[in-house]
Amino acid sequence: MRLTNKALIAFVISNVGFVLGQNATVNVDACPGYNATNISNTRNGFKADLVLAGKACNVYGKDYERLSLTVTYETDNRIHLKITDPSNSRYEVPESVFPRPKSWDGNRDSPNINFRYTKSPFSFSITRKSTNEVLFNTTGYPLVFEPQYLRVKTALPTNANIYGLGEHTNSFRLPPENTVRTLWNRDAYGVANGTNLYSDHPVYFEHRTTGTHGVFLLNSNGMDVKLQTVNGATTLEYNAIGGILDFYFLAGPGPLDVAKQYAAVVGLPAEIPYWGLGLHQCRYGYQNYYEVAQVVANYSAANIPLETMWTDIDYMYERLVFTNDPQYFPLSRMREIVSDLHARGQQYIVMVDPAVGVKPGVSKAYDRGQALGVWMKNPDGSNFQGIVWPGVTVWPDWFNPKTPAYWANEFQLFFNPQSGIDIDGVWIDMNEPASFCTYPCANPSAEAISQNMPPSRTSPPPASTLSLPIGTSVPSLASNLLKRDSMYTNILNPPYTINNAAGNLSDRTAFTNVIHANGLIEYDTREFRARAEFYSSYSYF
Repeated sequence: MRLTNKALIAFVISNVGFVLGQNATVNVDACPGYNATNISNTRNGFKADLVLAGKACNVYGKDYERLSLTVTYETDNRIHLKITDPSNSRYEVPESVFPRPKSWDGNRDSPNINFRYTKSPFSFSITRKSTNEVLFNTTGYPLVFEPQYLRVKTALPTNANIYGLGEHTNSFRLPPENTVRTLWNRDAYGVANGTNLYSDHPVYFEHRTTGTHGVFLLNSNGMDVKLQTVNGATTLEYNAIGGILDFYFLAGPGPLDVAKQYAAVVGLPAEIPYWGLGLHQCRYGYQNYYEVAQVVANYSAANIPLETMWTDIDYMYERLVFTNDPQYFPLSRMREIVSDLHARGQQYIVMVDPAVGVKPGVSKAYDRGQALGVWMKNPDGSNFQGIVWPGVTVWPDWFNPKTPAYWANEFQLFFNPQSGIDIDGVWIDMNEPASFCTYPCANPSAEAISQNMPPSRTSPPPASTLSLPIGTSVPSLASNLLKRDSMYTNILNPPYTINNAAGNLSDRTAFTNVIHANGLIEYDTREFRARAEFYSSYSYF
């Protein structure tokens, strides 16, 4: 994912009832599902207990015997349905990361969509009041709820028009015949077709001649969402490897209405500054400060408008974040270039990677972060390490309360307008998080050397006088991990295998057993780490 801007940083930023592939062939549609008991109505909703309806299927773990269901008509156009374990705490997206809507004015008397259910076996549907058509319907498809496997399946119209479930390079309208959308952030160099990419959005819009509605599953765990058409019957099936079932159903009835209703749940997008809409120049591979200045000058010479100049990681010393190479991109010359850009009403953006090189005494950002103990941790409390451009690296733990101040301080020191590079925005990269280390990454140092990280410069430095063509430690949290992890039998290799294009969930990225300062684990929280980094970086601007 990419983030930019000064006024505020904005983002520039897998079959019908069977689980196949690497997973065991299991007829999930033959599982018993649940029966609804202890049913009661509330002022603005409905609640019930769900009790296992027969012999447990135990597809990828032990079926939960009892679940809790709550349904809330939050507005006339939004129904919130939540299914979880009433006896034990399961991971769900933290309120601190994803604040839930606070203002509810809905009730069961005048909604534009309705919740309907069957008690035994339990199934539910969402219907549009004005047309009485069914928008979401689980009849005939039993709910499966296990520690590391959650399954919900709905019928769809033939040749359904489903859009969303990004990020992907599939066609805009997702083919309903045989599509698997895997949601698991991945550094997908080359943007391979049909694979999981850099970011995930578990929401879809369905367009019909009678209107458009939306379905959003608030779940940050890895999952496959499967679209299948078999014998003329089209279905959409969620297969998640953790968390809870936390659905928001959005009435529409138009696409713009659904977009507004979705924004009311997830938050409005950041407004970008006017200059962000202009022509920007960016690429990897600028050799030195003079080449950057020359590109800017060439735009002027050719009378091509240039709003903003960008620089990739080329400017860094040995690819270390919060550094500049004193020979190739000396600070004084970079300040000169930026001053000239600003004098002409233009802007400058640089890349900032979240991986911090393990270079004690060389990387001051590493030294300060190490002193504060802000890095992501292994289950034994040691720093989790991988490989990115500077070689062996660590990553800030965005759930550590010390991290936002640490990160903002690094921005203030390096990008200080009076003494540093006075940027107008930041391009945040590699925050899936990406690592070049192949799982199990037993020896990051040796692998970094074999990959030639950091890469060597390929040209001599320019003369520094060229005339420019321009007028505290965090304690071990292993015990917290064990408490949180007690429901999971295998974090590194979960029993249900999602269709991750990289293979193992921990390959070339942070391991799924990494522990965060608040006791959460990477297995659960991965899909919104970019959001946390965004807010920590935004505080500087």
